[in-house]
Amino acid sequence: MKLVFIITTTGVGGAETMLHSVLTRLSPDFKPHVISMTTVGEIGEKLRTLGVPVESLYMRPRAPNPIAPVRLIRDLRRLKPDLVHTWMYHADLIGGVAARLAGVPALVWGMHHSNLAPGDNKRRTLAVVRANAFLSHRLPDRILCCSEAARKIHVACGYAPEKVVVVPNGFDISHFKPDPNARPSVRAELGLSLETRLVGLIGRWKPQKNHAGFLSAAAAVHRRRPDVHFLLAGHGVDNANHTIRRILAANGLTAVTHLLGLRDDTPRLMAALDVLASSSYGEAFPLVLGEAMASGVPCAVTDVGDSAYIVGDTGRVVFAGDMEGLAHAIGSLLEMPAEALQILGARARARVAEHFEIGNIVRRYEAFYQELASASGNKRGWSRRLRRCE
Repeated sequence: MKLVFIITTTGVGGAETMLHSVLTRLSPDFKPHVISMTTVGEIGEKLRTLGVPVESLYMRPRAPNPIAPVRLIRDLRRLKPDLVHTWMYHADLIGGVAARLAGVPALVWGMHHSNLAPGDNKRRTLAVVRANAFLSHRLPDRILCCSEAARKIHVACGYAPEKVVVVPNGFDISHFKPDPNARPSVRAELGLSLETRLVGLIGRWKPQKNHAGFLSAAAAVHRRRPDVHFLLAGHGVDNANHTIRRILAANGLTAVTHLLGLRDDTPRLMAALDVLASSSYGEAFPLVLGEAMASGVPCAVTDVGDSAYIVGDTGRVVFAGDMEGLAHAIGSLLEMPAEALQILGARARARVAEHFEIGNIVRRYEAFYQELASASGNKRGWSRRLRRCE
């Protein structure tokens, strides 16, 4: 089966990472081809090295190019896919229309977002969401969500409820796993003793990640437990970030906080933590939680997207925005004896293995594609009528 994936960008992000995880594990029966609406980013280059064709339309968000959608239609006619799967709002809209005009028999939209608050999103993005909600009743055959929270929010916004299917994100438990060498090696790198408790937040510098909120919670933890250290890693989370440095200085956290920036050894960092925290106020299905849990690390999280469902009874969950509650949640985990915390981490890993193991998730994607392609095999009439109107 020939599949074309149209995605807004192939840079580093949760949706892009999940696309990489799926495409690297698809059965040879599936022939994937990726089209990035913007440039080919880091994830796109990784896919290329694995033999997955990746093309780019080189569209610029602030300078729409009317030629790019026409090129996309031509590309789809040339590729003749059995199914097109678009990822993220702009790709859903432009890629969806292009797929129908190109006569593609089966079209899936992909949604990886669960916060549509006006203050947290660009007006242009919200306008695309409204357009997609209207078109969802006619354009896609199915709408694939990565979380139940995303499904509820988009149905409430007017998306066609009967078309929405939830398949959660998945995690490679052979890549993210407990590592007895990680604790001493990371602490040695940071100049800490082996007994030092380490709380981490791993994620790029982005408003919805709420790094400032995490640091306010860290300050509350620090006042009670000055021996605890904090590790932050991700794109833009380094010593060049003056906003973070000002917050650290204002809260007396500079000496106990380590800003590592973008790293390529995330599994090692994860396995070295005692607790992973998530202070986000708008994510659908945070990958970082499953990665930490697969590494045997309990999580203290805000109740956004499917975070509470992911964590289950293996960590702590507080209301979104409740940083005092997050501080208490982190503190309660740190107060546990080391053996009890390790047992809780083992339960967290077992939960990921049972519900979110990447191999099982990819099999669900494959079954979904096969079922939809089979059901849509003879439904080309509307596509032909659209093409005649082009």
